Amino acid sequence: MKNLVLLLVVCLSFFACGDGKAKKETGKTVKPDRDCVEVLCFHAKQRCVTCLAIEEGAKEVVESEFADELKNGDVVFKVIDISLDENKDLVKQYEVAWSSLLLVKWKDGKSTVKNLTVSAFANAWVAPEKFKNGLKEDIKKLMD
Repeated sequence: MKNLVLLLVVCLSFFACGDGKAKKETGKTVKPDRDCVEVLCFHAKQRCVTCLAIEEGAKEVVESEFADELKNGDVVFKVIDISLDENKDLVKQYEVAWSSLLLVKWKDGKSTVKNLTVSAFANAWVAPEKFKNGLKEDIKKLMD
């Protein structure tokens, strides 16, 4: 029964917030001025409890586990409202249509994108420690 409820919550989250499919860059590319790992939390104007939990958990991980890297620019955390015109280049670059969590490793002007949206929606609200631990490990791997 618990698994059924969890599955229902995840499915409803996807319905309310989208599937977060993101692809490689297209069109005008927004690049940082140095090598780094970006944690990008995309969201729409209206947000569900899971969307908010993803942002809160990601921010907590970045600020607590990567404070020095955040300070020196090796890790960048961005919350991006996809409904705002000022963010249209990023939305187009990653082909984001819904709430999404992406990790982007920039090295020598080229990016590698890791889409964490599915695992984020599955865990951020119902299993926040699992979500945060997984995110921490994924960021560490990209920094190597």
